[in-house]
Amino acid sequence: MASEEAYRREFQVKGGDFANAGAAACAIKELLKEFGLSPRTVRRAAVAAYEAEMNVIMYARKARIGLAVTPREVRLVVDDRGPGIADVELAMTEGYSTATAEMRELGFGAGMGLPNIKKNSDRFEIVSEPGRGTRLDILIRTNGHVTS
Repeated sequence: MASEEAYRREFQVKGGDFANAGAAACAIKELLKEFGLSPRTVRRAAVAAYEAEMNVIMYARKARIGLAVTPREVRLVVDDRGPGIADVELAMTEGYSTATAEMRELGFGAGMGLPNIKKNSDRFEIVSEPGRGTRLDILIRTNGHVTS
């Protein structure tokens, strides 16, 4: 990524699509590697993208994940159409989960999704409206760490 102009791409995620779970996050990870971003930046972005994607698959009907990359930052905007989150503060608590028994049987629902996104972000904003959906704005600074 030589210029300051952002690379932009959108990924569509369908709720309930466990067969393709992680596909968008894997594509994002590969793109960031191709751009020569540091392994640390790639890992942080991949974790945030995966956790966000899984929340969509588990709870929402559908979502758009927007990716914007410059040499200075990676930004992910996840805009879903779903039930929304009634208590965002509670949802941000490690270990809190509303996962169903079926989701837990698949190995999901540990209540670490949103906290992991926050831990791997330099800036994390969440806005949710019950009955309408949730929007995540995730920023990861590269700190100039580009390997190529």
